[in-house]
Amino acid sequence: MTGRISREFIDELLVRVDIVDLIDSRVPLKKTGANYVARCPFHTEKSPSFSVNRNKQFFHCFGCGASGNAISFLMDFGHLDFVEAVEDLAAFAGVDVQRESPSQVSIKSGRDCLGDLYLLLERVAEFYVEELRNAPVAIDYLKSRLVKGEVARDFMLGYAPDKWGAVADKFDQKLLIEAGMLVVKDDGKTYDRFRNRIMFPIRDKRSRIVGFGGRVLNDSLPKYLNSPETPLFHKGKEVYGLYELLVKNPKPQRILIVEGYMDVIALAQYGIYYSVAALGTAVSQAHLDLLFRFSSELVFCFDGDKAGRDAAWKVVEPVLSSLKDGRLCRVMLLPEKHDPDSLVRAEGLDGFVARVQEAQVMSDYFFEQMSFGLNLSEMEGRAQLHAKAKPYLAMMQDSAFKEMMAAKLRDLSGVKAVAVLENNLVSHGLGVNRSRPAEINRLSSSRVAIALLLQNPELAKLVEKKEIDWGGLEFKGIDLFKNILQTILEKKIVNPAVLLEYYRGLPEEKTIIALAFLDVHVVEDKVEEVFFDALSVLLNQAREACVLRLQAKAQTQNLDEQEQALLIAMLLGK
Repeated sequence: MTGRISREFIDELLVRVDIVDLIDSRVPLKKTGANYVARCPFHTEKSPSFSVNRNKQFFHCFGCGASGNAISFLMDFGHLDFVEAVEDLAAFAGVDVQRESPSQVSIKSGRDCLGDLYLLLERVAEFYVEELRNAPVAIDYLKSRLVKGEVARDFMLGYAPDKWGAVADKFDQKLLIEAGMLVVKDDGKTYDRFRNRIMFPIRDKRSRIVGFGGRVLNDSLPKYLNSPETPLFHKGKEVYGLYELLVKNPKPQRILIVEGYMDVIALAQYGIYYSVAALGTAVSQAHLDLLFRFSSELVFCFDGDKAGRDAAWKVVEPVLSSLKDGRLCRVMLLPEKHDPDSLVRAEGLDGFVARVQEAQVMSDYFFEQMSFGLNLSEMEGRAQLHAKAKPYLAMMQDSAFKEMMAAKLRDLSGVKAVAVLENNLVSHGLGVNRSRPAEINRLSSSRVAIALLLQNPELAKLVEKKEIDWGGLEFKGIDLFKNILQTILEKKIVNPAVLLEYYRGLPEEKTIIALAFLDVHVVEDKVEEVFFDALSVLLNQAREACVLRLQAKAQTQNLDEQEQALLIAMLLGK
């Protein structure tokens, strides 16, 4: 059945499943106090810093910062996307996934599911494999590239015959069109998209074929041709060779990103099975998010010519947006006139692997490129560096790595106040004062109130009973507080894990997560008291600020009737 998974089903599923049972089935937990602990499955550590809270249905690692609810755990632990994680969670709970009506989803062919497309592409790939066996010209080409039979088998290489209707005459044309295998002319006639090409099936991480890449056997153009965007294939989200990589090693130490299909094949010839290639497009944020699920180290390999150097710089922006503590990216520029294929043949396996391991870390590469052509012994050069680098650092996720990048920029530029470290809490007016270590644990009333509300959604009903008039009130984080309060009351949320799920993918998500796992150090029977003490402080401060604001305005101009009524109410303490 198709359709979006219903929000109600996700809420019920998170309530039904105990996160302790779920995680314990994959990572053995040990009860310590109110929580359950283990060594974190997401990074290497000697002592347990991974904590699971049964009451809140959250997990959090104090070492690497991984955190979330049951769905988040499955996404991180199983390298799954959101839908896959919900499906796995439903299977764990022993229930069927409930989806919205299929009539609400646009399906081009009117079919009930995409299974027919997956089956079609699998059969087309098998057809291409069979055609390769009977195509001397294609076999000779692969031999000239020294492609071994077992590598061709592992990657399911095939051959598209030099015919206009090889697949059109053999398979369902409507499905072929939807799968991007046929080109439709203006007069409605069709012809095979791929002809006289070595065919590279593109498989997703679940082994399903989602598209193809084809390479010509001569010097004609385009040298490479990819499937177009289809219901199955989105080139900005898939990489070539990932499935084959995971078959060899589900947990690779690093992943090498190269430029083309044949680079992946050539490296596999030498036993380097940890390379993948972007599909004729620049490396995207989605590519990085996908690859970081499987390895914490990515190495970008580019040819040493100008095009390669330009391509290397293009990855800087998405990489900096993706980097955080525990993740590492390197840049490997090859010698001129070499690609991975030629270099591994010239230097051998050991020489090539040494280059991979010694590739320049992204931080060094970034500042080297930023400083190129600038005279840092002069004030003007250092000012230029600061101006050029600051926007890039501003796009980074809040982390110790970001702070170190900012420190490096301060050292190089001499500008001591590089204001790029405002984290998501600051953007909501909830920043931590970092000026003195002794003050770090002094939490503001707004942070306490919002954190306790996130961790104890049942407090929302008590706030509602107080019938607070929010008009004219302002304090740090008030918009976020009211947003959370409204969400809890409207959706009738009583489970913190369900509340967290409502903010997945929203601009407030990072702030919500940070506050949801904030340790307020309040014993259970004092939560309500501490919460309302913090809220009272905020409301009193807001009322005082409102009175001062209105009184100041009254000295220079007349207040309107609404403002006069508000001022009187505030002065009377209403």
